[in-house]
Amino acid sequence: MSHAAPAPAPSPDLLARFAAIVGPAHALAAPADQAPYLTEWRDLYVGVTPLVLLPGSTAEVSAILALAHETNTAIVPQSGNTGLVGGQIPDRSGTQILLSLKRLNRIRDIDPLDNSMIVEAGCVLATVQAAAADVGRLFPLSLGAEGSCMIGGNLSSNAGGINVLQYGNARALVLGLEVVLADGRIWHGLRRLKKDNTGYDLKQLFIGAEGTLGVITAAALKLWPLPTDRATAFAALPSPEAALQLLNLGQGLSGGRLTAFELLPRIGLDYVIRHAAAVDPFPERYPWYVLLELSGGEATGTLKNTLETILEQAFERVLIEDAIPAQSDAQRQEFWRIRETMSEVQKHEGGSIKNDVAVPVSKVPAFLARATAAVEALVPGCRPVPFGHLGDGNIHFNVSQPLGAEKSVFLEAWEEMADAVNAIVLDLGGSISAEHGIGAMKRAKMAAIKSPVELEMMQGLKQLFDPKGILNPGKLLP
Repeated sequence: MSHAAPAPAPSPDLLARFAAIVGPAHALAAPADQAPYLTEWRDLYVGVTPLVLLPGSTAEVSAILALAHETNTAIVPQSGNTGLVGGQIPDRSGTQILLSLKRLNRIRDIDPLDNSMIVEAGCVLATVQAAAADVGRLFPLSLGAEGSCMIGGNLSSNAGGINVLQYGNARALVLGLEVVLADGRIWHGLRRLKKDNTGYDLKQLFIGAEGTLGVITAAALKLWPLPTDRATAFAALPSPEAALQLLNLGQGLSGGRLTAFELLPRIGLDYVIRHAAAVDPFPERYPWYVLLELSGGEATGTLKNTLETILEQAFERVLIEDAIPAQSDAQRQEFWRIRETMSEVQKHEGGSIKNDVAVPVSKVPAFLARATAAVEALVPGCRPVPFGHLGDGNIHFNVSQPLGAEKSVFLEAWEEMADAVNAIVLDLGGSISAEHGIGAMKRAKMAAIKSPVELEMMQGLKQLFDPKGILNPGKLLP
């Protein structure tokens, strides 16, 4: 299915019309001013744009898209610019205007009795979490980039993070949306209803759509009571199979209060110790580790007994070889710092080929064994660093270059290595993108992983919502 081709590079007169919508201070044309918006943080994608627009209201976003629709001008929406697949970066043509939502950063309302809040797309995730906590509520979406990523991007990529095990992905945390459509019309869908069976659930079309169907400008989010008790432990294990059994044991004994369960390899722990000034929690080295956490509304200290029971039974079943329960909040935070810095420290070890994948939870051990063998056969001496959310089957299967290798040469193997890993993922009934989206990086693979019927439905939605093809062209859809 074809769309009307966007026009060539916007003329100076057209750029002036766009700039007038937001005012000169919020229309960036100088390369130095644009630079922070045009480079993905790993430098894999660097774009070119004639203009960066920073609207300050939904009405301004509406006016921008109405003008873009009228003139066939391509628009690339962006929130916190923390994406990992290039979905938020314009191409190199110089024809695409970048629309940053960072100024739409108001928390419009919080209702603790209703367990909901309404926030704009440019709100930083950590700010949303803190605002919820101020009224005794929890917004459970939590990920490593929460200090800079923004709600609009979180929803557009259907972000996951460490609490999916208990609360679900971003799409499970949304009650309603405000969306500006490609022609500038505004859908006012900020309903807070827990139940609404009046037709199609339209909000779900825009969550995970990566800005290709509309621009999310605000969201009504679900809140939960703020946990009053937490119990956290770092455990050492002999294998992923043992970790899977520990997961099942913990879920059974905790009565649904196991809220995080992260699998970490020894090599990843070594990286954090070496590059992030972490202290090894264990006196001996073990091949695998799990960071697990219970949380709930019990009196402080109650879950400690539940955690002790889980660990005791795990020792009896020879599932774990050592375990360290956090004795203070400071120790808990240090445990989580180890997990959260595991991705960023990999850059200090040279080139890193990253795969964000998911398989059924029961298939994680088989995936790890097969994928490790496959990449080591492709690049002898490479160093797999698989880690992530075992509780929901999402593994970040990253691979560091061999010691002493040339980074650029190693990174040339990216596509071949990704194809090998993806083939195993698909054979196990998994997904080649668990929480980072498709963007530009994985777009070419869509035709191979989606059935003709799926692709036809997706293209039909694109044609319906964006018939001129101006919203984030070159992303997501093949």
